[in-house]
Amino acid sequence: MATERNSPLEVRGLNKEYPAFTLRDVSFSLTPGSITGFIGRNGAGKTTSINSILSFVHPDGGEISFFGLPWKEHEREIKERIGFVSAGMTYHTRKKLKAITAVTRSFYPAWDGKAYDKYMTAFGLDGEKTPAELSNGMKIKYALALALSHGAELLILDEPTSGLDPVSREELVEIFLRLKDEGRTVFFSTHITSDLEKCADRILFLQRGCLKADDTLDGFRDAWRIVECAGEIPQALMSSARGASRTRDGYTVLVRREDADSFENREASLEEILIHLEKEADRT
Repeated sequence: MATERNSPLEVRGLNKEYPAFTLRDVSFSLTPGSITGFIGRNGAGKTTSINSILSFVHPDGGEISFFGLPWKEHEREIKERIGFVSAGMTYHTRKKLKAITAVTRSFYPAWDGKAYDKYMTAFGLDGEKTPAELSNGMKIKYALALALSHGAELLILDEPTSGLDPVSREELVEIFLRLKDEGRTVFFSTHITSDLEKCADRILFLQRGCLKADDTLDGFRDAWRIVECAGEIPQALMSSARGASRTRDGYTVLVRREDADSFENREASLEEILIHLEKEADRT
């Protein structure tokens, strides 16, 4: 059995190659009871990484373990300890939720009916309704209720807040924080970085199939500064610039913190860092 000291998810040298895209040597390890944000623009490889980790597609290389257990030898046990939620998940649109739940429950020996009732109530869900009657946000909450009712210790979420309105996204962020308080580990991919700034402990930044950063949220943000330029970018700033973005009155320029002292600067948001680094990558 895995011990409490084992990482809920450890990935080493993950590779997956397609004709037009390659995921290259992605490695990271999650801390129990934390929220990790997996960020990058659309097409960076976030979903490919998750699909490879969960063996929805066969990776071309790498080692993956959950709670210290290799997937191949312990797939059934691992599936009982993790939950996967995706914005793209679909259910039979006309079946009642209670019927879908009954089928799902049959796959999990450790299913907790009291926990299911608790989460259905907490999330404002009615088992008599069908998926066709639920908003996108409520569908995500239902998927979470199912995952939590079989005791999932690790939740892997692929773009769970994509397409949701700001209020629904805020509700989900609050749920993630409550799950963290319960000692569960949350790993979710997103390009909506403002959600992560409200809840994430750590950031993994994926760019064009490569993991470019693995840091705490504060550490990742503190490494960068924004210089605002009225008009054109000064020549003296060009050598330090790591991406520039046009504004109404001029430009914002991303620079490393150690290069920022010569210019008037301010803190950079997670979104600004992502945008500027992607703009820099687009020019190379």
